[in-house]
Amino acid sequence: MALVEVRGLTKIYPLGESIFRSDAKGEVRAVDEVSLDIHQGETLGVVGESGSGKSTLGRLILRLLEPTAGTIHFAGCDLLRVGRRDMRLLRRDMQIIFQDPFGSLDPRFRVEDVIAEPLIIHERLGSRARRERVATLLAAVGLDESAARRFPHEFSGGQRQRIGIARALALRPKFILADEPVSALDVSVGAQIVNLLSQLQREFGLTYLFISHSLPVVRYLATRIAVMFRGRIVEIGPTEQLTVQPVHPYSRTLLEATPEISL
Repeated sequence: MALVEVRGLTKIYPLGESIFRSDAKGEVRAVDEVSLDIHQGETLGVVGESGSGKSTLGRLILRLLEPTAGTIHFAGCDLLRVGRRDMRLLRRDMQIIFQDPFGSLDPRFRVEDVIAEPLIIHERLGSRARRERVATLLAAVGLDESAARRFPHEFSGGQRQRIGIARALALRPKFILADEPVSALDVSVGAQIVNLLSQLQREFGLTYLFISHSLPVVRYLATRIAVMFRGRIVEIGPTEQLTVQPVHPYSRTLLEATPEISL
């Protein structure tokens, strides 16, 4: 059984009275009847241009957004039928790494507080145990223990993204949504983050939904790739197959338009 099962997932945003309506119905179908499975231990990469619905799809799966239609099952549990209390418990196993390492960390908190926040909410750990867990997480993402007492603005973009990854790992989740985690970084730093994510997947037994507009980045990390276009998945398949012999014209366009990246 898949860890994540999505069937007919749809998100429609209605538009008000405007000359800029996208169609006669006055609505935007950000995600349009998407169905997919994500298996334990794999990385499913989702690629597509800006506005294709990638990030909306990821947030729907985590129930950060409520869908218009469809079903989402996580580890056999119907996420759209669980109550608030049960959903809170499930969030321990479902975490997110945000795109913007500058905006996703509260500048008022020290790094140790940023990383420990999920532990305070979900686990009853003493202050010493929390500090030890934070030190372990910092080491896991390649940062020194001394980073714990500093503030986010004292770090580079790549280091901030490592802090965000440590926070996502704090509760030892099964599933992580990585929403364009390297798009705000330069190529060399982004490559280091991608390599780190690959290493952490092996160490922690993680399952990823990795969202990106860069096919070469996704090709390096993903087990399978789904290509999104205008809210729909137009092609999905094993990484090697899709990047060598893509079937859909849009997949071929993405492959031809994106330069190679050395990782």
